[in-house]
Amino acid sequence: MSVEQRPPHKAAGPASQGSGLKKIVAASMVGTVVEWYEFFLYATAATLVFGKYFFPATGNELDGIIQAFLTYAVGFVARPLGGIVFGQIGDKLGRKPTLQLTIVIVGVATFLMGCLPGFAEIGYLAPTLLVALRFIQGFALGGEWGGAVLLVAEHSPARSRGFWSSWPQAAVPVGNLLATLVLFIMSSVLSSEEFLSWGWRVAFWLSAVIVFVGYYIRTHVTEAPIFLEAKALVEKEQAVSYGVFEVVRKYPKGILQAMGLRFAENIMYYLVVSFSIVYLKTVHQYDTSSLLLALLIAHVVHFLVIPQVGRLVDGWGRKPVYLVGAVLGASWPFFAFPIFDTRNAVAIVAAVTIGLCLHAFMYAGQPAIMAELFPTRMRYSGVSLGSQVTSIFAGSLAPLLATQWLKDTGSWVPTAIYLIVACAITSAAVLSLKETKGIALEEVDRADAAREGVLPAGRR
Repeated sequence: MSVEQRPPHKAAGPASQGSGLKKIVAASMVGTVVEWYEFFLYATAATLVFGKYFFPATGNELDGIIQAFLTYAVGFVARPLGGIVFGQIGDKLGRKPTLQLTIVIVGVATFLMGCLPGFAEIGYLAPTLLVALRFIQGFALGGEWGGAVLLVAEHSPARSRGFWSSWPQAAVPVGNLLATLVLFIMSSVLSSEEFLSWGWRVAFWLSAVIVFVGYYIRTHVTEAPIFLEAKALVEKEQAVSYGVFEVVRKYPKGILQAMGLRFAENIMYYLVVSFSIVYLKTVHQYDTSSLLLALLIAHVVHFLVIPQVGRLVDGWGRKPVYLVGAVLGASWPFFAFPIFDTRNAVAIVAAVTIGLCLHAFMYAGQPAIMAELFPTRMRYSGVSLGSQVTSIFAGSLAPLLATQWLKDTGSWVPTAIYLIVACAITSAAVLSLKETKGIALEEVDRADAAREGVLPAGRR
C-alpha cells in the first residue's frame, strides 16, 4: 500500500485504554524517577557537601558553593548535546531503546561519583573527575526527558493528553524526594564529620539498585503506533527526513517557542529547590536536616499537584494554565525571602511548597504542548532541543547567579528581578502559541505531510 493510499490510523492505540496506558505511564515514570534522583542528588550535594569536599578552602563558604555550582552547570551544558544525539537515535530507532541506554549511562556515572576521593586526597584531580562524570550524567539525561514524556504523550488520547503526559513530570519531584530523603536520613543519623566524610556517598551508591529496577521495567514497554507509522514513512519515502537537522530546518519557530516555555520554569525550579537552601544555610545558618525536611514536604505536595494541573491543561487549555504559572511565579521571591528571614519553620515550608505549586502550572503542561509543536518524525529531536538547550542559560545559571549576587550585595532582590524578567519572556512565548487543546497528533503529522507534498492538502 502506498503512502497516499494508507488510511490514517486511529488517534490512540490499544495502550491508550485502561491498564495498557497505565503500564506505559509507570515505565516512563520509574525511569524518570531514577534519572532525576541522580541528577538532583548532585544538586543537593553540591549545596551541602561538594563545596567543602572537592574544592580548597578560601575562608568564605559561598566561594566553595559557587565552585560546586559551576560543576553543576556542566551537566546542563552537556544536556543539549545529549538531546541532539539521543533525539536523533530516538527518532530513528525508537523511544524505548533510547530510554534503556540513557538510564544505564546516568546510573554508572552517578555510582562512580560516590567513589571519588576529595581535594585533600588528590588535589585538583578530584574536581576534574567530578566534572567529567557530571558531563556524562548530563549528556545522558539530555536524551531522557524527551523520550520519557513522548512515550506517554504518543500513547495518550487527545482529549486527556495533558493529564497523562503530566505523570512523567510528577516523577521528577519523586526523584528529588528520594534524593532528599536519603540525604536527610544520613545527615540526621550521622555527625557532620561523618556525613561529610562518607555519609553522602551512600545516596550515590544506592542509584545502582534503582537503575536495575528502572531498566527492567522499561524492557516491557512498546512503541506508540503513531511512531511506528512515522518510522515506516521515513523508510519508504526518501524525500522525507527526520531528526535534529530536519527539525532545525523546518520548525525553528517551534524550537524557539519550546525554549521560551522552558525559560522561567527552569529558572524558578532551581531557585526554589537549590538557592533557597543556600540562602537559609548561609544567611541564617539554618540546620541542614531542617532544610531537607522542608524540601521533603514540598516535593510530596509538588508530586500531588502536577497531575491535577495536567487535568486543568485538558480542561482550561494549554495557554491559560501556563500563563497563570508564569505570572504568579514572578511574585514568589517577594513573599518567600521575607518569610525565610523570619526563620519560622512552618512558614518556610509553606513558602517553598507554594513556589513548587506555582512552578507546577508551567511544568505539568510542557509535554503535551511540546509534543503538539512537532510532527512525529522529528518530535524527539524537537522536544529535546527546545527543552535542553534552554537549560544552559536558565537552570544551570540560576543558582550560580543568585549565589553570586547574594555574595556581592547581601540581598535577594537581584534574584527577584531576574525571575520577573524570565517570567516575562516565558509569558511572551506562551502568547505566541496556538491553542492545541484536544488536537490529535495525527493532525500534526498530516499537516506536516501536506507541507512536504507527501499527502494531498485535502487530506489535512
